[in-house]
Amino acid sequence: MPIYEYHCSSCGIHKEVMQKMSDPVLTTCPECGKDTFSKQLSAPGFQLKGSGWYASDFKGGGTAKPKEDAAPASTPCGGSCACH
Repeated sequence: MPIYEYHCSSCGIHKEVMQKMSDPVLTTCPECGKDTFSKQLSAPGFQLKGSGWYASDFKGGGTAKPKEDAAPASTPCGGSCACH
């Protein structure tokens, strides 16, 4: 179950609440009772580790290495004829 962060703009309380994704958003503050309790946007609390798809496909900064057998992109035919 995800943990959501809430903040009350009236009393200033900051609270983490464990809820199902299908549960309705809370609006009433548990401290002051006013309807100024709102869900906050926060960073996810997980980290990808290991040698799986993340390490091999995305961890390197998003630059893919060209395939060694790939033809140069500067020729109209892709390097398969004598036009270059």
